[in-house]
Amino acid sequence: MTTDKVIGWIGTGLMGKPMVKHLLKAGYKVNIQNRTKSKALELIDLGCTWFDTPAEVAADSDVVVTIIGSPTDVEECYFGQEGIINAVKPGTILIDMTTTKPSLAIKISEVAGKQGVQFIDAPVSGGEVGAINGTLSIMIGGDKQVADSVLPLFETFGKNIVFQGPSGSGQHTKMCNQITIAGTLIGVCEGLIYGLKAGLNLTTMLESISKGAAGCWSLDVLAPKIVKGDYSPGFSVDNFVKDLRIALEEADAMKLSLPGLALVKQLYVSIQAMDKGSSGNQALYLALEKLSAMDDKL
Repeated sequence: MTTDKVIGWIGTGLMGKPMVKHLLKAGYKVNIQNRTKSKALELIDLGCTWFDTPAEVAADSDVVVTIIGSPTDVEECYFGQEGIINAVKPGTILIDMTTTKPSLAIKISEVAGKQGVQFIDAPVSGGEVGAINGTLSIMIGGDKQVADSVLPLFETFGKNIVFQGPSGSGQHTKMCNQITIAGTLIGVCEGLIYGLKAGLNLTTMLESISKGAAGCWSLDVLAPKIVKGDYSPGFSVDNFVKDLRIALEEADAMKLSLPGLALVKQLYVSIQAMDKGSSGNQALYLALEKLSAMDDKL
């Protein structure tokens, strides 16, 4: 795909904004829309063209990318009165990079196909840091030929780009990713709590374990933030709870029990109850720290 294709981009938040900047740097013309226009002003200043509705973006773009909030938001963006499906031109490629329900990806693909429009689901992992650095992992579901045709677009902000299978496969892969992060992060947090109680220098401790068998992205990126007391979002608790809820719903539909995931989801809900839903998902440490403090009092 060449840079003469007009890209429509809906969703200019923590992830979307830096991803669009990479497209602009690569030479693409980008039409944008966001629920809150103020979050798109920087991109407008950089040369993006603003449209008031998803339908208007779809009508004026060759490829339309969405990366927004919840499955409900995605449904409204595609099928609402001012949604994409009502205005999209035959031959357009639609790409949803939101983490949402696999069943919704399949629904969009089926409806789009009846209108001569191609759709792929392509959720990402790597958080805000990955979006800024252009190193996102992209998990793709849909038609392989269509996925290959938009590879140059993905390569502007992604490094690990893997085709997973038919529609919904990208979203199922993202659920595997979130399930793994949830289980890993509880171990990272409990390791830090143990190290603190044992009187270790946590930064020094991390130098050792991050280079051994325990090494992982959460240790490299999130653990140092926790040590510094930095709970700013690269990916928020509220968004993570949404993803874990989807994973548990999908698991239930497959008659699959995931007790570890259920436990971590409840811990994250407790963080929301602490009014810290907008914090980064490393705030899991706060819930476990609170439980640890309660144990000390017993």
